[in-house]
Amino acid sequence: MIVAATERRKRAIPHSRPAGATTGTAAEIERERNPLKKAGKILGPGFITGASDDDPGGIGTYAVAGATLGLQTLWTALLTFPLMSAVQNICARVGMVSGHGLAGVLRDHYPRSVLYGSVLLLFVANTINVGADLGAIADAVHSVTGIQALWLVVPVAAGILAFQIFGSYRLIANTFKWLTLALLAYVVDAFLVHPDLGETLKATIIPTFSVESTYVISLVAIFGTTISPYLFFWQSSEEVEEEVEMGRKTRASRMGASPAEIRYSAIDVNVGMAFSNLVMFAVIIAGAQLAAHGTTDIGSAAEAAQALKPVSSDYAKLLFALGFIGSGMLAIPVLAGSGAVGMAGLLGKRW
Repeated sequence: MIVAATERRKRAIPHSRPAGATTGTAAEIERERNPLKKAGKILGPGFITGASDDDPGGIGTYAVAGATLGLQTLWTALLTFPLMSAVQNICARVGMVSGHGLAGVLRDHYPRSVLYGSVLLLFVANTINVGADLGAIADAVHSVTGIQALWLVVPVAAGILAFQIFGSYRLIANTFKWLTLALLAYVVDAFLVHPDLGETLKATIIPTFSVESTYVISLVAIFGTTISPYLFFWQSSEEVEEEVEMGRKTRASRMGASPAEIRYSAIDVNVGMAFSNLVMFAVIIAGAQLAAHGTTDIGSAAEAAQALKPVSSDYAKLLFALGFIGSGMLAIPVLAGSGAVGMAGLLGKRW
C-alpha cells in the first residue's frame, strides 16, 4: 500500500507552483504598460491555435454550409465557443503544469493502447488534411492568378517545409501571429456582401433544427471541423515550447504554473477561440449570400470565392481567396507540427 501510494505521488501532475513572484512571460506582461504591446505578449499559443482551427477544410465546410442552408447554422458559432474554450484551456494547462505535451502525458499516465490509438489516428488524419489543404491553397492561388493548381502544390509544400525545418521557434511563432491577420479578410467579406442584419441576428440567437440529411450532415461537419484533435496536441506542446523559450530547459523546471501564468493563458486561449468562431460566423454569412442569390452548388471555399464576384464585387472575391491562402499557410505547419509532436511523444523522443 505504501509503495503504491508513493508511486502515485511520483506520477501525479502538480496543480500549481509555490506562491511567489511570477517569472518569464507573466512577469514581462505585468511590467508592460503599453496596452497594444501587452496584448501582443499575452496572445500566443492560444490565439495561434484558434486561428489555425480555421484551416482551408474548415473554411470550405462553413462556406458550403452557408451556400447550402443559408443562415440556418449560424447559431452554432455561439455553441462551439464555450466547448472549444473549455477543451483548449484544459490542454493548455496540461502542458503548463506537466512540462510535457499531450502525447507525453498520455505516455506517462495512460495505457499504451490509449497512446498508440490516439497518436496513430492523429497522424493519419493530419496527413490527409495536409494534403487536402495544400490542394486547397493551390486552388485559391489559381482563382487569383490563373496559374494551374497542379504546378503550385510542390512549391508551396517545399516552402512551408523549409520554413519549419530552418526557422527558429520564435520566428515561426511570430510569423503565425501575423498570418492570423489574413483571416480578418472573412470578417471584411461579411460586410461587403451586405447581409440582412435582422435575419442574421435572428439566426444567431434562435437555433434552427431539421432532420433533413443535408442539415444533419452540415451540422456534424461543422462540429467536427471546429473541435479538432490536432489542436489538442498543438496547444499543450506549444505551451511547453514557450516555457523552453523562457529558459526552462528541463521538465522539472517547467512543471507547475503560477496563478498569473494560468490567468494569462486563459485570456490567450479564450481570445483565440472567440477569433476562430468570429471567422466561422463571417464565412457562413458570406456563403449564405450565395444561397440568397441562387448559388447553392459549391464544393469548396475556392468555388465560393469565384461565386462571390457576381454577388458583391471583385474585392469580396479577392479577400475571400487571400484569406483562404493565409489560413492554409497557418494551418498546414500546425497540422504537420502537431502530428510530429504526437509521434515524438509516442516514441519518447524530442520534437
